[in-house]
Amino acid sequence: MDFKRNIADVLKKVLKQEVVLEVPPNPELGDFAFPCFGLAKELKKNPIEIAKDLVKKIPKIKGIESIQATGPYMNFFVDRKALAEETLAIVLKKQDSYGKGNYAKEKVMVEFSQANTHKAFHVGHVRGTSLGESISRILEFCGNKVLRVNYQGDTGMHVAKWLWCYLKYHKKEGLKNDEAWIAKIYVEAVKKLAENPESQEEVNEINKKLETKEDKELSELWQKTRKLSLDSLEIIYKELNTHFDQYFFESHVEKRGKEIAKELVKKGIAEVDQGATIVNLEKHNLNVWVLLRKDGTVLYSTKDLALAEKKFEEHEIDRAIYVVGNEQRLHIYQLFKTLELMKFKQAKNCQYVPVCEVRLPEGKMSSRTGENILYSDFKKELVSHAAEEIKKREKLSAKELEKRALAIAIAAFKYSMLKQDTNKSIVFDKHEALRFEGDTGPYLLYSYARARSILEKAKYNVKKKFKVDELDEKEKSLILQLYAFPEIVLQAYNNLEPHIIANYANQLAQAFNEFYHALQVIGSEKEQFRLVLVDCFSQVLKNALYLLGIPIIERM
Repeated sequence: MDFKRNIADVLKKVLKQEVVLEVPPNPELGDFAFPCFGLAKELKKNPIEIAKDLVKKIPKIKGIESIQATGPYMNFFVDRKALAEETLAIVLKKQDSYGKGNYAKEKVMVEFSQANTHKAFHVGHVRGTSLGESISRILEFCGNKVLRVNYQGDTGMHVAKWLWCYLKYHKKEGLKNDEAWIAKIYVEAVKKLAENPESQEEVNEINKKLETKEDKELSELWQKTRKLSLDSLEIIYKELNTHFDQYFFESHVEKRGKEIAKELVKKGIAEVDQGATIVNLEKHNLNVWVLLRKDGTVLYSTKDLALAEKKFEEHEIDRAIYVVGNEQRLHIYQLFKTLELMKFKQAKNCQYVPVCEVRLPEGKMSSRTGENILYSDFKKELVSHAAEEIKKREKLSAKELEKRALAIAIAAFKYSMLKQDTNKSIVFDKHEALRFEGDTGPYLLYSYARARSILEKAKYNVKKKFKVDELDEKEKSLILQLYAFPEIVLQAYNNLEPHIIANYANQLAQAFNEFYHALQVIGSEKEQFRLVLVDCFSQVLKNALYLLGIPIIERM
């Protein structure tokens, strides 16, 4: 039974307009509320009087026990027995599908992660990767077909810098299949070029040779080092519980990008200014967008135009979502505007989700200066800390300990990145993220494991019938949270905001733990009903964690 929809439908009939219901901050004020402020001008009455009058006019609503006027609000109290019976029955029936919807059936391409070869995969990359995977899951959960794609920079100036530094200072030591070593070479290159700016000409020459592929030995070195980088990234993606259906590389769109740049000049959309090819977007408040350097080499801009064409024409998608760093915001809007000027028919179906930066308590990270934390190093530290916490609770085999510790570390990583609004920067505090209590990933895993432990200890039988008697406030609060999940999913889908689900998961876990600490489950007169409630909680939390890309573990 959709209690909220029943209320909204009745109010719509009475008021002859759509209404928006709220959830009161205090359960004593009801389960749903309708604020009457918006009716004051139309009805020329005080909102308090409007609320009183409406309460008298509203007919009986299915599933609603009572309606009260409190100040300028109409407060609706759900029939507790109906709420419990309906909600628990549907969760038990749908299980992993609870909360799913068929809101759209589009073919959507989500581009995310974009970790470049020859650079570090650091803590900041975890946010974009986690965000893209979660958005993909939410889109799928709501009926869409999703293509996960990764667009990686495997050519360009950063690669030329790496190769220059390796050839000049590290050639004798040979290549290493080590993410930290690869990242160190790039950081060293940036520092040495800052100290000796004249060496940039050597880097430029390497960049030109890479693009023209005229130097066979250099091209072979690029291929070998590119593979080392990509192999190390695959290990990370597997640990982060994500995958990609398609990999795009800058090297694959360079040629077409250069062709598009020349076509735009012929059409008068682009122009050659002091040797460089540009699109002047100043009248759109988007500055000047450079497509080709003076030496004719391509930039990100040119390659992104070719990539957009490739996405829609080769894969026949309905929508393209770009999960890209906030520092690229201007670049993305320049891309969208240029596609519009090109009369690219799918320009309006490109959508941008910004990934704001991740800072450490000490300050900003940078892959150029080395002031960052490598994912691989940080993961080891988090796994070690999680293992120590587990050992305090249980003695395990080394293999099982490592498995659980990694799951907890990944949950800490991902949840801390997803619980914040995408438009806000994050200060990542490892000590805070790894806490087993509070608003953290480990807390959610612990809550799930606790629920499953209760069911195991009670030898719970889901088929055994249960009776709904009077509900305690803690029981009702938890059931209301379970009931709200489908709407939470819809909100996250409409806004492409995983933090809505992350924050919900935390509130759900809090409601469960308050229920568990306040009320006896095993051995109580309401044992079967409360076990069903525990079962449904674990199922809904599992569904929420799935949408966040966080695997559950049965034991902590």
